[in-house]
Amino acid sequence: MHAEIKKLIEQSQEAKTHAYCPHSKFHVGASLLTKDGKVFNGCNVDNVSHSMSICAERCAFFKAISEGHRDFKAIAVASDMADKFISPCGACRQVMYELGGKDLEVYLTKPDLSWKRTTMEELMPLPFDEFKVASK
Repeated sequence: MHAEIKKLIEQSQEAKTHAYCPHSKFHVGASLLTKDGKVFNGCNVDNVSHSMSICAERCAFFKAISEGHRDFKAIAVASDMADKFISPCGACRQVMYELGGKDLEVYLTKPDLSWKRTTMEELMPLPFDEFKVASK
């Protein structure tokens, strides 16, 4: 594994320690790597009004976008689940596809730092796409 990706996976594990999740009790971290090598970390932030909560993946993307970054290489996602790899929810998949593109590398991880590599195209083969909708 490339050292850059190994570090990204480790950073996602650290990012989950910042999660604010008194309601879900589900710690998630994400580390997003730009094509120029900058990393943006995110964590989930719960709210008692559940629709106001934000997932770690969207948190990382929105931080990067808000600081002017638009070109992304990879994202690593971490949780405390040891029995299976964490996988982004549907809302996160849509945001990740739109902002990161179909070729974005996605590393699904476990606390022991084991990982599974996939891409957005594999995670979301039929994304909501304004061009497809408009071409009806």
